[in-house]
Amino acid sequence: MRRTAAAVAALVLAGTGLGMVAAGTATAAGTGATACPTGWGSGDKGGAAAGAVPLKTVRAGRHDCFDRLVFDVPGGGTLGYSVRYVDRLYQLASGDYIPVGGGAVLDVRVGAPAYDPASGTPAYPARAGQPLPGVDVSGYSTFRDTRFSASFEGETQIGLGVRARLPFRVIQLPDQLVVDVAHTW
Repeated sequence: MRRTAAAVAALVLAGTGLGMVAAGTATAAGTGATACPTGWGSGDKGGAAAGAVPLKTVRAGRHDCFDRLVFDVPGGGTLGYSVRYVDRLYQLASGDYIPVGGGAVLDVRVGAPAYDPASGTPAYPARAGQPLPGVDVSGYSTFRDTRFSASFEGETQIGLGVRARLPFRVIQLPDQLVVDVAHTW
């Protein structure tokens, strides 16, 4: 009889605990807490990244769960790319070291030259080793620094400094390439 009473008491307490957990979950959901995606990973993404349509702009944005870098290539269609974490950023072709601030560095290569292939004139006004023009990431949760590296043989390389080695994803849209880096694991 005592065992039965103890078992019933344990079930009642367990049920009460589950009710409190459910209530806590509902409260968290009711406060507007954002459920952030997981599972992006931090491994290399992409493949060949050479193209013929010039890069027009690069811009950054902040979201609840991630920071975003967008590469605009009007008329570029589906863009080739390669994005990976590196210990240090080395410039395409020359191999020169380019310092990038942050706890980790993403080497982002986009299949679009920063120049007009027909004339050789700059299409995206960036300079090697300098921050990306018009991209200010101060105050971002994850992004710490952006550096233009080089544009060589139809490929543009950019160093993206982030707070830590965090998961990221790459999205291909018509005429755009999007790199999102999560705020947390």
